Amino acid sequence: MFDLFKKKNAATAEPDVKNIREELLQFIKSRLSKAEGGEGQAIKNLQLFIACNESEKHLYEAAVYAEQEGRFKDDVQKIADDFAIGLPPHWDLKILFTDDLPAEAIKASQLPVAFFIQTKEATIQKQATAYIHVLSGEAEKESYTITSASGKVTIGREKKVQTRDSFFRINTIAFPAESTNESNKFVSRQHAHIEWDNASGSFLLFADEGGVPPRNKIKVRPQNGGDAVKLQSTKTGYSLQAGDQILLGETALLEFRNSPD
Repeated sequence: MFDLFKKKNAATAEPDVKNIREELLQFIKSRLSKAEGGEGQAIKNLQLFIACNESEKHLYEAAVYAEQEGRFKDDVQKIADDFAIGLPPHWDLKILFTDDLPAEAIKASQLPVAFFIQTKEATIQKQATAYIHVLSGEAEKESYTITSASGKVTIGREKKVQTRDSFFRINTIAFPAESTNESNKFVSRQHAHIEWDNASGSFLLFADEGGVPPRNKIKVRPQNGGDAVKLQSTKTGYSLQAGDQILLGETALLEFRNSPD
């Protein structure tokens, strides 16, 4: 792949740092040129993803001036000025070394890199998987797998319930009312839900209408053994960490994990 970077008179030479830098800038130029004409004001930041081999990482680090903060960004700014893109005053450039290139980013044809222009409307969708284990109470399953693409993961008593506004709610993690397990009767029909938050890169736990005072409660005991946190509002989410335990009502207990075991 890197034959174009070989020095003409040295077949065994490594790829040339300067040529890598020039190719990177040409690639970025080709992408930024599509925002020509003042459209740059919508840009929040630029993201350059590099998925090179470990043996080549030092070359790419040198090419982007990894040890000289802001220098490569200055080169990109010059490109933007040449095309009158008009980037906003506080735009940012993120250079990320990664194992895989994100699908949303535009990949270069000659380099193991990809480029993404983040605007107020567009962002890289992060991906994550987590597991909810039922420690106490009787749910439909003992363990649930959730992902960043799952949307709202609802928790409550019964699978299908009608809310006060006459609409139906389908609980993803459902505790059957007919269970003989005493813990189930303290779980509200609309107790809580979990949502992925792309900005923080975490799953957030929210209390729903039935999980805040004066109704049934919801508490989280952090995995580090700190004081239990009681959710008092349906508007504020709690960022879940591996090992956190979630208490629903009196004794129904869930555990949030990063692995299925």
